[in-house]
Amino acid sequence: MPNWLLPENIADVLPSEARKIEELRRRLLDQFRSYGYELVMPPMLEYIESLLSGAGQDSDLRTFKLVDQISGRTLGIRADMTTQVARIDAHLLNRNSVTRLCYAGSVLLTRPSGLHATREPLQIGAEIYGHGGLESDAEIQELLLASLSLAGLTQVRLDLCHIGVLRAILALDPSAMQSEVALYKLLETKDTPGLRDISRGFQESTRNALLALPNLYGDVHVLERARQVLPKLPEIDVALNELAVLAGSIPAESQAQVTIDLADLRGLHYHSGVTFAAYVSGLPNAVARGGRYDHVGESFGRARPATGFSMDLRELARLMPGAERKNAIMAPWGNDAGLREKIAQLREQGEIVIQSLPGHKNELDEFDCNRAVVFEHGNWILKN
Repeated sequence: MPNWLLPENIADVLPSEARKIEELRRRLLDQFRSYGYELVMPPMLEYIESLLSGAGQDSDLRTFKLVDQISGRTLGIRADMTTQVARIDAHLLNRNSVTRLCYAGSVLLTRPSGLHATREPLQIGAEIYGHGGLESDAEIQELLLASLSLAGLTQVRLDLCHIGVLRAILALDPSAMQSEVALYKLLETKDTPGLRDISRGFQESTRNALLALPNLYGDVHVLERARQVLPKLPEIDVALNELAVLAGSIPAESQAQVTIDLADLRGLHYHSGVTFAAYVSGLPNAVARGGRYDHVGESFGRARPATGFSMDLRELARLMPGAERKNAIMAPWGNDAGLREKIAQLREQGEIVIQSLPGHKNELDEFDCNRAVVFEHGNWILKN
């Protein structure tokens, strides 16, 4: 096998795409900062017990594991950064006030999330800790839509769901509770025949509610239909009320299409309340996911209300137009003091100056050298 081959669903990022990704990363982090989010940088790997605390079985299956040669303990390479940031909030910062944190970095997956997806997403996200009200959920969704707009994605569909609906349905039926993991998978794919099979021994009200969930999809009027067909439980009523409030809180200027999907349970299973997914044309899967996860901090000794979102910068950049070549200046190679001073001056002004090395041509995919530094009349000057 050639030694230049990479593993499946792992790829290099070449100059023009790398620049597009990096410029988008900087713009998004600057925007997060304008909302008051502080940047943190969790490590790439941790002890597996810490990394998977509160994250659920699906995170375990997605995580690469290895043995630490120093301690002999099992380490995990992060497949998601959300629980790491929750650990930082709960254990390291240890604040009592509302805390807004953001992050950006590579994660590694044992299997790709889609047919052509990478196993090394570049994850970026934002989280709010210490506030349990719908106001923080609304802020996170607003920030997500503003971030997608910054990437040039304006035709966005935001699907809202609430994990409390399913949990309320299962709570009164011990047989259904035993099949919770399998039910998640069937609801994720809206597998109605599978739901019929697995629910044969459930209570009739539980079975009817589970079979109704895949069809409870559409605009906000779905919430009224849900009130009619789902069990009359206080927890379900609260969940549907919260979805109604958040659906009405989406900023009109975002032009996002808001939909309700009470079976959209895909993603990581540590959520505890409202969840959401953003979809855009050009991608079969969600471009971003998020939601409330109030209990993850418990495993780090301090439960804190929490809500946030994350997305893959590589996927976002792929949807954006190709990056235009940057204007640059070509300068000769030399040790002349005047030349070096001129080049330094131009670079301080923000110009890109490329010195031409003797005896070689310059192949530049990233830059358009439309000006040059030349020596005329005893001076080094910039010439178009």
